[in-house]
Amino acid sequence: MEEFETKIKLQGTVTDITFRNDTNGYTVFTVDTTDEELTVVGTAFDIKTGDRVELVGDYTYHSVYGRQFKADLCTALLPETVDDLYRYLSSGVIKGIRESTARKIVDRFGEKTFEILENDSERLAEIKGISLEKARKIGKEYNRQYSTRALIMNLSRYGLNTGECILAFEKLGNNAVELIEENPYILCEGENRISFERAEQIADMLPAKPQSQCRIEAGVVYVITHNFYNGHTCVPLEKLYAPSCELLNESRDNIEIAIESLKEKRRIVIEEINGRDFVFLPEAYRAERSIANRMKVLLRYPPENPIPVEQYIDNLQKQSKIEYAEKQKQAIITAVNKGILILTGGPGTGKTTTLNGIIGMFEKDNLDIALCAPTGRAAQRMTEATGRTAATIHRLLEVEWDSNDKPVFKRNLRNPLDCQAVIVDEMSMVDIFLFSSLLDALPFGCRLIMVGDSDQLPPVSAGNVLKDLIDSGLVPVVQLTEIFRQAMESNIVRNAHAIVSGKHIETEYKEGDFYFLHRNFPLDAVRTIKDLYTKRLPEAYGLDPLTQIQVLCPSKKGDTGTQNLNRVLQEAVNPPSSEKREYNTGYRLFRTGDKVMQIKNNYNIHWETESEEGDGIFNGDIGFIELIDLHNDAIIIDFSGKRATYSKEQLAEIELAYAVTVHKSQGSEFDAVIMPVISVNNRLCYRNLLYTAVTRAKNLMILVGTAGCVNNMIENCKTQLRYSSLKQFLLDNGEKGSIM
Repeated sequence: MEEFETKIKLQGTVTDITFRNDTNGYTVFTVDTTDEELTVVGTAFDIKTGDRVELVGDYTYHSVYGRQFKADLCTALLPETVDDLYRYLSSGVIKGIRESTARKIVDRFGEKTFEILENDSERLAEIKGISLEKARKIGKEYNRQYSTRALIMNLSRYGLNTGECILAFEKLGNNAVELIEENPYILCEGENRISFERAEQIADMLPAKPQSQCRIEAGVVYVITHNFYNGHTCVPLEKLYAPSCELLNESRDNIEIAIESLKEKRRIVIEEINGRDFVFLPEAYRAERSIANRMKVLLRYPPENPIPVEQYIDNLQKQSKIEYAEKQKQAIITAVNKGILILTGGPGTGKTTTLNGIIGMFEKDNLDIALCAPTGRAAQRMTEATGRTAATIHRLLEVEWDSNDKPVFKRNLRNPLDCQAVIVDEMSMVDIFLFSSLLDALPFGCRLIMVGDSDQLPPVSAGNVLKDLIDSGLVPVVQLTEIFRQAMESNIVRNAHAIVSGKHIETEYKEGDFYFLHRNFPLDAVRTIKDLYTKRLPEAYGLDPLTQIQVLCPSKKGDTGTQNLNRVLQEAVNPPSSEKREYNTGYRLFRTGDKVMQIKNNYNIHWETESEEGDGIFNGDIGFIELIDLHNDAIIIDFSGKRATYSKEQLAEIELAYAVTVHKSQGSEFDAVIMPVISVNNRLCYRNLLYTAVTRAKNLMILVGTAGCVNNMIENCKTQLRYSSLKQFLLDNGEKGSIM
C-alpha cells in the first residue's frame, strides 16, 4: 500500500449517488464528512446511499463541475455507533435482517450489539422470530463482512471491485491476497470465476509476474469456455490449439502440456468420438451424459397397459367437432401408448390442436399433468393455447438460489415431481442443464411430451437438445408438415415455410399480412421503422405501438440494431418531460413510461396486483416503468398488472424493449412485427434467425431493407451447427453417428 501513503484519507456518509456506470463501476456521489459535503468520483461498484465510507485519493478541479475528490480507493466501513449500526443492519446488507428485525436487535442489546454479532451471535435467538440457526447465520455474515474489509483495501489496488474481493475471500479465505499475488489466475477456477481478461489485468499490476503455466492453463480453459458460451458443449481438440496459441502467444508444445495438466486435474474432460478427441468442460459433459442416460431409461420402460386410443380419438373428434389429420392422430396415439414423444412442425400445421388432443387423452386416463415452458412468456402462451395453467420449467422444479445465485432445484432425483405426465413447449429453447434437471425430476413411469419447432433458433445457452434428440432416431418423433387450408391464407405462414425450405420469398405484396419495404441505406430503414411504429401502423390498423407492435432486430449493434432503435423510438414515443423522472446507468437511459424487458429469470423480485402477490419476474417479460424514485432507490415496473419494485442495481436485468433482438423474442408472439433486414452482420445473417422472427408475428409482418439481405439469410443455414455430444451419447449402445 506504499503508493497510497501520500494520499488524502477521508471518512463520511454517502448522501446521494448522482451517476454510476454499471459496466466499470465509475461513480459520481456525494459524501458528508461532517466538515463539508464533497462530490466524489471514482470506482465504487457496491456503495449505496447511507453507507459510511473511507476514501483514499486527492482533490481535483473540474472545469464544469468544480472542486471534486478523486477516490483511488473507496471502501464501505462497518458502523461505529448504535445509530450507524441500525442503519447498517436495516439496509438489507446482511441476509435475514430488515428494518423490524434490526430495530429489535438494537433495542435489545444496545451498544453491546457489536460484541454480540462478533462473538456471541447465538444470543440473537433470544429475540422472538429469530431461530438459533438464523442467529448463527447472521453472526457468520457479519464476521465475513468484517473480515473482508481489510481484504478489500488490499485487493482494490489491483482493480478488483468489492464483489470480486468478496468472491476472492469466499474462495481463498484470509490468505487471498498472498495467493492472488502468487497466481491471479486462480480466480478463473471454479463455478464463480472471474474472466481470463480480468485475471490478465490483475497480473499486469502485480509486483512479480506469475508462473506462465498457470496463465497458459487459464487461457486454454478460457478458449473452451468462450466456445461454450457460443453454444458448443465441446470442442474438437485439434481446433483448440490455434486460438490458444494466438491468445497466449505460446507454442503448441506448451499448449499440449497445459491441456494434459488440465485433464489430470479434472478441469476438462477429453473423450474420443468417431475417431476424434473432443474437449468438454466437466459440467457440460455431465449434463449431456445424464440426459442420454435418463432418456434411455424412459425409452426402456414405456407405460403399461396401452389403451384403445383410436376409439377415444373418434369420440374426441365428435365432441370437439375437429377432424384430426393422420399425423395428428399418430402423435396422440404415440403420446398415450409410448409415453414419450417429440411433436414438431412449423406454423399452421396444427401443433396446438394436436397438443390439446394429447392433453384430452391424458385427462380421460385421469393422469396428473404438468405443463411447462422455458420462459415466462412461453408459459403464458401455453396457458392461453391450452386453457390450462403452465409454469416455467424453473418454477415447476421449485427453484431456489444458493449464496452464489446458482439455481438449485427442490425437485430432483430424490424428490421427484408429483405428476404422471409432463408436457414441455418451446423445446428448441431448452439447454442441456435445464433439460438434465427436468429429466432428473421425472418420477418413474412419467410420460414426457416435448413440443417445439426445430427450425427455430437453438437455445441461447449451450447445446442443441431438440435437434440432437430428433437426429438420434431413438426418440419417437411426429413432424406435422401439412399446412391447414385456413393457415395457407396467411402470407406469414406461407413465407415462413418458404424460408425454412430455403426458397426465396415474395417481396412485392400489395395487401395481406406480410409486407416488404425496400430501403437501400440503414438510416433510411431507421426512419421508415420509426414512421411505421409511431404513425403508419397505428393510423392504418389501430395498433398501440407500446403493446401491439414489436421491432425485432438481428443484432444489438449498428444503425438498425436494438441499441440505436431503442434510442430513436424512445425519443419518438416517450420523449423527455419535466413530469418524467429519469435514471441514466451510463450506457442506458430509463424514463418513466418506458417499455422494458426482463432479460433473465429472477425468482426473488416481489410483485403485487390488486388481489394477489407473489415472487418472480421472468426472462422475456415485458412491462412499463411506472415510477422512478432515486431518493428511495425504487423503480416500479408494471408487468401486465404485476407491479414489481426494482433497485437501481437490479436494472442491470432490464433493457429497453421498443426494439429487442430476435433471440430475446423466442417464445413470444406479437400482433405486428417490424424487422430491419439491411447490413446484417455475416455472423447473424442466417435462415433460422429470419424464420424465428417471421414466426413471432400473429397478424402482421413487415421487413424493411434489401431483398439481397433477405435472400442471403434464407440461403445460409450453416450457423445452425453446434458441436455437441448428446446425439452420440444416445447412440453409444448402437449405431455411431456424427457429433455435429
